Amino acid sequence: MVKKMRKIELLVPAGSPEVLKVAVDYGADALYIGGESFGLRAKAHNFTIEQMTEAAEYCHDRGVRLYVTANIFAHNDDLEGIRAYFEQLKPVGIDALIISDPAVFMLAKEILPEVDLHISTQANNTNYGIYRFWHDLGASRVVSARELSLKEIKEIRQHIPEDMEIESFVHGAMCISYSGRCLLSHFLTGRDANQGACTHPCRWKYSVVEEKRPGEYFPVEEDERGTYIFNSKDLCMIEYIPELVDAGIDSFKIEGRMKTALYAATVARTYRKAIDDFTMDPELYKNNLSYYREEIGKCTYRQFTTGFYFGKTDSESQVYDSNEYVKDYTYIGTVEKTDEKGLLYFMQRNKFSVGECIEAMLFDGRNEMLTVRAILNEKMESVESAPHPKEALAVDLGMVLPCGTVLRRKAVK
Repeated sequence: MVKKMRKIELLVPAGSPEVLKVAVDYGADALYIGGESFGLRAKAHNFTIEQMTEAAEYCHDRGVRLYVTANIFAHNDDLEGIRAYFEQLKPVGIDALIISDPAVFMLAKEILPEVDLHISTQANNTNYGIYRFWHDLGASRVVSARELSLKEIKEIRQHIPEDMEIESFVHGAMCISYSGRCLLSHFLTGRDANQGACTHPCRWKYSVVEEKRPGEYFPVEEDERGTYIFNSKDLCMIEYIPELVDAGIDSFKIEGRMKTALYAATVARTYRKAIDDFTMDPELYKNNLSYYREEIGKCTYRQFTTGFYFGKTDSESQVYDSNEYVKDYTYIGTVEKTDEKGLLYFMQRNKFSVGECIEAMLFDGRNEMLTVRAILNEKMESVESAPHPKEALAVDLGMVLPCGTVLRRKAVK
């Protein structure tokens, strides 16, 4: 008897309403967002209660689920604020809360009994006993610690209830600290990573100063490649969908609530196609691997690694020579409306000019290379280029595109 494949959810982050709509349009099954408080990405734009309500409506109208993060580690002074926040969430219509702290979990059970509770990766979920513990308390899902191998996750699946869901990160930035439990930011800057205010000191360049030689800086170097000793590569599992499915993972989670709409569109569309291709025919997925590799490389990243999934990491999991992203494409904008003349209207995000080639990301996975025939500014005056971000433009690309289509341009080196 062939074992039935578990239904796979593609879970994509959104740090703003714009990014949320793009992620939904490009194939996300579920979105996770943060409110203005009590999540671990305080520097993201995040959502007001009113924006959350609109987001829930937008998602549910399209059969997409919406999860909200409340995954800080709470101090005494936080608890009453969290209680009030959960009261505000009652009418919003969210599908789940993502939580790390047991006290926050109990408040959510009391105030939002109809909302599913998911346990964040921050809670160090490293064994099947932890999953059972949270299941017994009423959690429907646990996010696996990023330090687990696929072998360990598969063993967890074999020892937990069938209805218990496993969510695992499959793409995005990796934290240098165990399950994201980091004290560096608070120690160096007073901004607590576990309260959502991480300054990412793991990406900084370090030197050593001897106390009797102030002002004399000696670079910290592991070898001739450089000094970024805490700078991890980004996780990418696009080539290992069969192994993720075999491990029994229910939700493939993308990292990046502070990333752009281009990132959300690129990652959502590529993983959507990879999951659908594999579900339809594993051979089709295998034959399209080069497409997935090429497409996933069009979003910003810090080189790629498979993290801990195939065993412990080594020196090759780090980036030593830079803390910069690889950025081969720039985000031009997202089509907001069209008119009878075939003009496309959108808010421009990066410079482009008449005569340049723009790539339109179609929802079915194809890309259309289009030449910019004309650019009209807000006064409908013809201009040769659009150098200023956030200009409202009308553009003739020689093709009418659906609303929501993301436009990108290959970066000039």
